[in-house]
Amino acid sequence: MSYIQGYDSESLREIVDPSACRQRLEDIGSQRSLPALLERVWLLKVLGELDESVALSEQSVRVARMAGTRKDLLRSRILHASVLTERGAYEAADAELSTCAEEADGQEWPSIAAFALSHRGRERHAAGDAEGARSDFKRVLFLRQELGASEDELELAMTMIEATERRRSAVSAG
Repeated sequence: MSYIQGYDSESLREIVDPSACRQRLEDIGSQRSLPALLERVWLLKVLGELDESVALSEQSVRVARMAGTRKDLLRSRILHASVLTERGAYEAADAELSTCAEEADGQEWPSIAAFALSHRGRERHAAGDAEGARSDFKRVLFLRQELGASEDELELAMTMIEATERRRSAVSAG
């Protein structure tokens, strides 16, 4: 079940049903598996509970480092960086997401590279770097096309590109 109902056209943040997210948090409880930790991090992030989310995201990185695969570690680091973005720590998030995208590219893991770049694009959009965000979202679109992504995934990437185009136009006109 997807808890994402859409994306805000200005901030590019996920629009979620808070009651469904809170119910899912309750369902997960205190499970300690890496997938449960990652889901809790994301749910807390989208609910705006950033202090708890960042602490849990740091824990998920440690768990992935000790007991997960390299892919698990990358996913954990990407999610941690997305929480940093929500907290306004754009430089730290950008550095982490750039490193993750480069590693995923080097390992030829295009789906993880797209995941990192989509988060870096959203971070750059939030930080006011419309050109950087646009470049990242274009790369995400290309990677997802190569992967044979669904029309919905491709449409989302195109929507993100359009949002950065609007911001870039508004900045240059203003």
